[in-house]
Amino acid sequence: MQTFSPPPANTAESLPAARRPARRKRAPGQGDASSPDFVDALARGLSVLRCFTPGIKSLGNLELAERTGLAKSTVSRIVYTLTTLGYLRYNPETGRYAPGYGTLALGFGCLASLEVREVARPLMEALAQTTGGAVALGAFDGQSMAYIDAVHGSSALYLRLPVGYRASMDSTMGRTYLASLAQAEREALLPKLELPRGMPAIMRKACADFAAGGCCYGIGDWQPGINAAAAAFTAITGEGTFVLSCGGPDTILSESRLRGEVAAGLADMVSKLSLPGSR
Repeated sequence: MQTFSPPPANTAESLPAARRPARRKRAPGQGDASSPDFVDALARGLSVLRCFTPGIKSLGNLELAERTGLAKSTVSRIVYTLTTLGYLRYNPETGRYAPGYGTLALGFGCLASLEVREVARPLMEALAQTTGGAVALGAFDGQSMAYIDAVHGSSALYLRLPVGYRASMDSTMGRTYLASLAQAEREALLPKLELPRGMPAIMRKACADFAAGGCCYGIGDWQPGINAAAAAFTAITGEGTFVLSCGGPDTILSESRLRGEVAAGLADMVSKLSLPGSR
């Protein structure tokens, strides 16, 4: 008896290429909060999670409402959902919330997938050993620079910032990222950021330094007694723009050493980590 096979299901994979639904492509970092594709509820939930910065062990509903600008009733629903899903932990004795273990999976998943960390790590270790400074690799997260790797070259470093630390945009790393942007992109971004009053003067100096030598400098103006230099690059791995910084006490990293030895070391690292023609 002759048998017949059923026709293939009309899935996107089974359709001829010409009949498959088009997939919209977005440029890296592209996004508009006014777009119909933007999910407000998800954005509010993420804004709650962002409140738990390094040094913040727990927060209550009122504190979360104040930090996010959301109504307390909205915060209550969000934290209930995040707690149910394991992204927050609730302490019934204090009535406060702390990051849940679900956030670890997200963070470690992101770090594990970043090839640039593997490529940059040996170079960071070499610069940290040579200078005695703290060498960090960071990326812009929408409001600040998030450390995705850090190497500390000396026990004399009393400011030891860990992976996950979020540096403000007036830090050396932050101003370097901003200086690396095209002028139109930078001017469009600046009004969206939480910046100190003196940021225009900081950026004028940063842009001049970046244009002159590809580095920006912080000489005791972000943290007293702490100097730093930083350089930006578009990763050879195709994962976007990152910033490398090297900083430490002015007793270890004087301004002259930063502008000489450290700047040269950062330039060499950037040349090895950058996409051809991107610098």
